[in-house]
Amino acid sequence: MTDLSAFIAGLPKVELHVHHVGSASPRIVAELAARHEGRTPVPADPDALGDYFAFTDFAHFIEVYLSVVDLVRDPTDVWILTHEVARELARQQVRYAELTVTPYSHVRRGIPAPAFCEAIEDARRRAEADFGIALRWCFDIPGEAGLPAAEETLRIALAERPDGLISFGLGGPEIGVPRPQFKPYFDQARAAGLRSVPHAGETTGPETIWDALRDLGAERIGHGISAVDDPELLTYLAERQITLEVCPTSNVRTRAVSDLAAHPLRRLADAGVVVTINSDDPPMFGTTLNDEYAVAARLLDCGAEGLADLARQAARSSFLPRAEAERICTEITGYQTRMLG
Repeated sequence: MTDLSAFIAGLPKVELHVHHVGSASPRIVAELAARHEGRTPVPADPDALGDYFAFTDFAHFIEVYLSVVDLVRDPTDVWILTHEVARELARQQVRYAELTVTPYSHVRRGIPAPAFCEAIEDARRRAEADFGIALRWCFDIPGEAGLPAAEETLRIALAERPDGLISFGLGGPEIGVPRPQFKPYFDQARAAGLRSVPHAGETTGPETIWDALRDLGAERIGHGISAVDDPELLTYLAERQITLEVCPTSNVRTRAVSDLAAHPLRRLADAGVVVTINSDDPPMFGTTLNDEYAVAARLLDCGAEGLADLARQAARSSFLPRAEAERICTEITGYQTRMLG
């Protein structure tokens, strides 16, 4: 009988929904907090971060998240964070990750956009050499900052256009932040060749997902779990093979769902919707991508073969060139054959 934990640990993977700052390990967060002690509410003791990351609701999560963003104050901080995120992903056998980056938040805190982009690009190249992982960027609009943030995020994306940039997104709170207002910015980003990957349907209903599809041209949806409440939307997503980037533990920790037993992953998959498994802000939620695959195995009642299918689906739902995605799929299949016979 296959040891599922061991199988997951060695399974080659692709991560499509993971946030740059939200992936900072407790060690890195504590080190940055110590550098800025007296000017931040973030504890400098790694053991105290568990309590600090105990979120009461999504609004509280955003408040805490922004306090961690505030710790990243110069290009060196950006480089260290990026390189460490890559290290942790590579330890989990992640071959490729599309990291959601919010340049507006760092530029607003005084890091010039060219220096920010230079730092993430240098760390990306170094990480590929050091760890064998390929990183690409989704520059996302922090929705809570409104249209000025959209304008600046688009400006940075188009003016700097770092080599790793492949997509344009929208994060932050969904409640009180209508998706349609961002249409002009997504139109320009898409015209420039960037792919559309907004968050939608995490803490709001299916209409937010419809807005993301109709107004923002979404090619994948970040979260999208409320689609389960709209049969017409489920059919639309399934027929067009529009992928949902599902992050189960995140949804519980931010109170988007009450507990894992109530999570709609199984119903989404049973409806024929393409789902991928992701970690979102793993240290903040006390999880890893490996842990999320174990959660998915329970929610989907699947074994190693089903998890290998999920890993291949993530590769094929990525924005990698088809040949590169299929190369990862071949590696996954080879691993599956070796492990399962």
